[in-house]
Amino acid sequence: MKKKFALTAGFVALMGLAACSSSPSANTSSAQQSSMNTETTLQAYNWALESVAAKGQKPQAAPAGINGTPIVLHFADNQVSVEGLCNLMNGGYNVNGSHISVSNPASTMKMCSDQKLMSFEHEVGQRLPTVSQWAINANDANPTLTLTFADGTKWLMQGEPTPETLYGGEPERIFLEVAPQREACSHAMIPNYQCLKVREITYDNNGLKTKTGDWGYYYGDIQGYDHQPGIRNVLRINRYTRQNVPADASKYVDILDMVVESEQTKQL
Repeated sequence: MKKKFALTAGFVALMGLAACSSSPSANTSSAQQSSMNTETTLQAYNWALESVAAKGQKPQAAPAGINGTPIVLHFADNQVSVEGLCNLMNGGYNVNGSHISVSNPASTMKMCSDQKLMSFEHEVGQRLPTVSQWAINANDANPTLTLTFADGTKWLMQGEPTPETLYGGEPERIFLEVAPQREACSHAMIPNYQCLKVREITYDNNGLKTKTGDWGYYYGDIQGYDHQPGIRNVLRINRYTRQNVPADASKYVDILDMVVESEQTKQL
């Protein structure tokens, strides 16, 4: 909010000087506010890498990530994470106006059979510390982010709202045990529907199980979870509450955070 100042008669002689000296301050404040709003946009979206353009060259489609998914960057709490590679990669980041820097990128050490993707993962790890400029075009319905590196290479990324942006606020963290087999259940819209069978598990701060709930049917899907028949899983879930609940939809949106346990069982 802009502050309003009242000038008394004693300051009339200084009005010209005051106007000159206040203009840079106002411009600086406006630039800082613009930068802050843009960084808010940076953190409000997941950024899928769409194309890579070497200096002076036309953009080329970016390599696909693991299982054909896009390679995605996410910025939050001065940390940038890269998903979709063979390994999860994290590093620190800092912005100053249009300048951006990434420091100490590190990743897990899992190997994958896709040698092309492994090679690109190595390139990402080498390139991220050389990023120098960033710019967001927020005029479209889905904003785009451009990262420019020291050698002139550019990454063009498409923004998708994070769950926090879509649903507002931080999620509730819950744990669900998923039974090995789906079961027939009554669904108002889908005949012969097969539900997941789940029960909630509670852990204490030391990771010890303190309570196990009753089994029940789970209508719908857990985002990011692909159930395989015959496998019992315990899932860590980020649960978001919808502000405006669509007709015939749950007020909750559950998104898989990680698989805590996985066990192959005998199929009947």
